[in-house]
Amino acid sequence: MDKATTGWIYGLTGVVIFSGSLPATRVAVMDFDPLFLTVARAVIAGLLGLCLLLAFREKRPARGDITSLAIVALGCVVGFPLLTALALKHVTSAHSIVFIGLLPLATAIFGVLRGGERPRPAFWIFSAIGSALVSGYALAQGVSASPVGDLLMLAAVIVCGLGYAEGAVLSRRLGGWQVICWALVLSLPVTIALCLMTMPHSIDGIGRPAWLGLTYVSLFSMLIGFVFWYRGLAQGGIAAVGQLQFLQPFFGFALAAALLKESVSWSMLVVTIGVVACVAGARKFAH
Repeated sequence: MDKATTGWIYGLTGVVIFSGSLPATRVAVMDFDPLFLTVARAVIAGLLGLCLLLAFREKRPARGDITSLAIVALGCVVGFPLLTALALKHVTSAHSIVFIGLLPLATAIFGVLRGGERPRPAFWIFSAIGSALVSGYALAQGVSASPVGDLLMLAAVIVCGLGYAEGAVLSRRLGGWQVICWALVLSLPVTIALCLMTMPHSIDGIGRPAWLGLTYVSLFSMLIGFVFWYRGLAQGGIAAVGQLQFLQPFFGFALAAALLKESVSWSMLVVTIGVVACVAGARKFAH
């Protein structure tokens, strides 16, 4: 099996895992404060990451890698989780998942800026069409839907795309799971302090679904998913594998409908089908 195909398999596994992030976050913020949820998931994943690094006796990153790890931490450990948690106070997870369709374009752009990749012009056409479909859907809902929620999701996509691309570049030197573990460990002094400051005064009113949501986003969204995702981006190319994120709305819609009983409109499905149709074309011209 060639390296590009292996990268796609790893990337697809990461996408499937990430697809449960927004529904799980939606459940968790019903009882947890968004800021506490953000730092708590980072602390749990960070402590596990520290155990892994110590168990495998991984050497410390070079001094020149610290800035890149900080970008990964700001984009993926803090930025995206916090912004999406805040957004989900205003919009449903099904609505927010549509914005994930913008991530392939954001990741590809930062792949050029930070990873030195040069996709062919046709790639940008397919990727832009997919992203335009997603943006058009969001605008069609009208600003009354929740402009605050939409702006927060848009900001989350931008910082996440930067974190994905930066992490993929680092993964070529450090390894996929090592990058996310070091980024989480680097964040621990701040996330532990914030976690202690924002933790609930009492856990009596926190339901089981919220605990399950916190568990999922801590173990899978914050750690395990990145192990597969960064390895996929590093092996298959940031721009090419990044297009797999177009599939994430499909999985996310299914989870939102099945687990949260949220309605999924036909317009959502049509938009998702449209952006997924762009994956094949974008992949063909990614190199």
